[in-house]
Amino acid sequence: MKIKAAELALSYVEDGMRLGIGTGSTAEEFVRLLAEKVAGGFKVQGVPTSERTARLCVELGVPLMSLDEMPELDLTIDGADELDRRLTLIKGGGGALLREKIVAAASSRMIVIADETKLVETLGAYPLPIEINVFGGVATRISIEKAAVKLGLTGTMALRMSGDDLFMTDGGHYILDASFGRIPDAEALSRALHGIPGVVEHGLFIGLASLAVVAGEDGARVIEPSA
Repeated sequence: MKIKAAELALSYVEDGMRLGIGTGSTAEEFVRLLAEKVAGGFKVQGVPTSERTARLCVELGVPLMSLDEMPELDLTIDGADELDRRLTLIKGGGGALLREKIVAAASSRMIVIADETKLVETLGAYPLPIEINVFGGVATRISIEKAAVKLGLTGTMALRMSGDDLFMTDGGHYILDASFGRIPDAEALSRALHGIPGVVEHGLFIGLASLAVVAGEDGARVIEPSA
């Protein structure tokens, strides 16, 4: 299903585009298909959203630039851990949410690629990744918990681990995974989290996705945001 979604998303990429390239297993299928077109003479310039994606692109021969070298992009193709009918997303399962959001915001359009298991009525079954500063992490966590309670959100929060060590993002931050179970008002939670100084960024992507390519057993379909 991931390959089906990646194939359809690739049809939106035009020759010569400045392209944001996402992170995650579905995005990696897209990179592999894109590399085949590049090998055949297709021209793109890509900005990767993580060191992991950058390594794969270099390995497969997809031309890359930094976002500073190319700060305005035509299109970003990226995956999602959850998406609803409004194309509000939860991202960050791979730990690259900060760079993913920066690249998406620098793009004229963002297309989400996912399998149909990621499409939900209400976000929150997937734990929300919240990227926090290493300094003051305990204080930041307490502030997040208080903000969540005010919004009627409960559930466990845990610092992400990588083996026996705390997971560290490409930017040198920790990730706190918040298992709220259900997030009825993503906008309110986004505002609350952005008001906490120790929060670097969160995995709620609101108003960034232009459309989604969702694949199931019967093939891939395009979903546009509903009101």
